[in-house]
Amino acid sequence: MEIIIAILILIITLVIGTPVPASFGVAIVFIVFSLGHKVTSLIPVGFNNLNTVVLLAIPLFILAGGIIEKGKIGKALVEFVEIFVGKIKGGLGIVTVVSCAVFGAISGSAAATLSCIGSIMYPKLKEAHYDEGFAASLISNASPLGLLIPPSSIQILYAWATGQSVLACFLATIIPGIILVIFLSVINIVVCSKNKEMNAYYISKVENAINEEKKSVIQRTKAGLPALLMPVIILGGIYAGIMTPTEAAAVAVVYAIPIGMFVYKGLTLKTLKESLKESGTTTGAVMVMFFVVMILSRLFVLENLPNKMVTIMLGISENKIILLILINIFMVIIGMLMDDVSGTLLCAPVLLPLILELGVSPIQFAAILGVNLGMGNITPPTAPLLYLGGRTTGVPINKMLKPSLMIIIFAWIPTLLITTYIPQVSLFLPKLFGFL
Repeated sequence: MEIIIAILILIITLVIGTPVPASFGVAIVFIVFSLGHKVTSLIPVGFNNLNTVVLLAIPLFILAGGIIEKGKIGKALVEFVEIFVGKIKGGLGIVTVVSCAVFGAISGSAAATLSCIGSIMYPKLKEAHYDEGFAASLISNASPLGLLIPPSSIQILYAWATGQSVLACFLATIIPGIILVIFLSVINIVVCSKNKEMNAYYISKVENAINEEKKSVIQRTKAGLPALLMPVIILGGIYAGIMTPTEAAAVAVVYAIPIGMFVYKGLTLKTLKESLKESGTTTGAVMVMFFVVMILSRLFVLENLPNKMVTIMLGISENKIILLILINIFMVIIGMLMDDVSGTLLCAPVLLPLILELGVSPIQFAAILGVNLGMGNITPPTAPLLYLGGRTTGVPINKMLKPSLMIIIFAWIPTLLITTYIPQVSLFLPKLFGFL
């Protein structure tokens, strides 16, 4: 009973806007005093869990994302992608989606992807006569691709929390990420086909594209190559076994600084200092969250919550399809209430025993978790990434709700169902690379 009350306290404090670490802290205090756990035995749990080299990848990727944003590396990526589809009707929307996927492969962060690509692409989309609500919604809904396209911060956390291979978890999310890119692009094309105001704009663009000198395309390609080499170096180094994810994150930072300063000339000593300061602040907040979430997870394990959840769920139904639906609903709600880091650290240890009981691979669960938390982050009423998208683009949130719900129904939910009920989607690449 006390655990149920603690969970209700956690949910209520999150809903009323209490900071995530404080919400977890209140739940911890309630459990400790109501069930008689010793604080002195719990504090070392948080510190011991933080004492791992794997977690160093998180602040390093946060720093890399900040440097990329301020160093105009994201702009070079966007301009390169725009060469291929930017001149067709609806092409800018596809550029937005693909750019979010590529940027996510560098930064591993949905928030960093949204801030960088949103500030670059929204003015372009508005110029192309995109509806402002749909444009802001498309950017916001594409930003969680940073949680799916590796390297992903939450996949590093999931692998660490569950004892799985980081590389296997990275591979599990690639195909679901590509599927989501396709669905988002198709929705964009359908919406654009009904927008009559875009016709004149794109006719003009096509005429200009015919007259565009070949030299301009070559220049864009050359300008984009240093930026495109970043995901190649990072992912190539990881999958070739040359670097660990932590080492790859460090290489990303070391590579991004000179590229941002001397190639794209967007990074200065002043902006580098700002990036270091912002990354330090973000890392501090994330580490505090790690600390309190891991203590609460430990308390849940001590109180046998995972096994109790297995019993409760199996008491509701023994049908695997229905149980997976219930698990997905639970994770989407968690994604609506808290950030992706806290959601991963809470859901992974609590739900994994139930997932194993259902015969689902923990590697497939990594992909299911990634899609769920990504969708939860853009699902009203809380929708943290949706609100961030509104602040980034300056579009009122009420104009974003309808197009966002449409994108969730026709892109996110189909991707989630495919990932959940077709194991081969997430397990094909891990099996191909010998992880299963």
